[in-house]
Amino acid sequence: MSKQVVLLRVGIDAGCGGIQGPLYKDGTFDFVCIPDNKRVSVHTYGNQCGKDGRRLVDYFPESRRKQMAEQHVHVDPEFETFTYGDPTTPKRSLRNLMPGDFLVFYCGLQEWDVTDGWNRERRPALYLAGFFEVALAGMAKDFDKKVLKAEFGNNFHVRYRSVFEQQKDDLVLVKGSPDSRLFRKAHKISSVGQDRAGNPLKVLSPQMQKVFGTFDGHISIQRSPPRWVDPAFVDRAIGFLKDLE
Repeated sequence: MSKQVVLLRVGIDAGCGGIQGPLYKDGTFDFVCIPDNKRVSVHTYGNQCGKDGRRLVDYFPESRRKQMAEQHVHVDPEFETFTYGDPTTPKRSLRNLMPGDFLVFYCGLQEWDVTDGWNRERRPALYLAGFFEVALAGMAKDFDKKVLKAEFGNNFHVRYRSVFEQQKDDLVLVKGSPDSRLFRKAHKISSVGQDRAGNPLKVLSPQMQKVFGTFDGHISIQRSPPRWVDPAFVDRAIGFLKDLE
């Protein structure tokens, strides 16, 4: 069976968390997850660290840091054991991923400097953050308890019992192989287009359309369901991803 590649937006942004992820001048970045509004996670923006040991709370405006230091973090996807989970209907198609397929994560980033903070003159854009080379995927209710614990035990939706019990019937889970990775440097994939009303809209850039195709003409990636790569572009996309650092 031929492989599949799917792109998925993840991570904090202006609409969910209030900031973008930070992009450094050397192209490296910190992948920052969205807030955990269920307030069950052991991770907070105050106790989680990113690049050079910097606390993630330091990326928030000073007026919000005290509050956000105690804000729990929804760590998903997680790149320690490579798991991703989601109970929402738009992500349900990910259950069809097979071993060897690629789940590709992208996120919103904005330039950030240790001395000057956010570069407001440069608009945020969308960047590739990493990928899972899929080892296992399916609905949580279809996995044996031993498999859930062994393969997905570190995932937010499985790790916290109250969350799992509430979501298990609708929860899709994806496990990446050891060949999965979070990139060291971010790789820009968006350019600015327009929606039907003429408002700015982040779309897959012409350069990246040569790699991933046009998703049957649905090139908007600002807020979108999973974008499945046309089979004609799959080999090219996988080769491109494996060459990134």
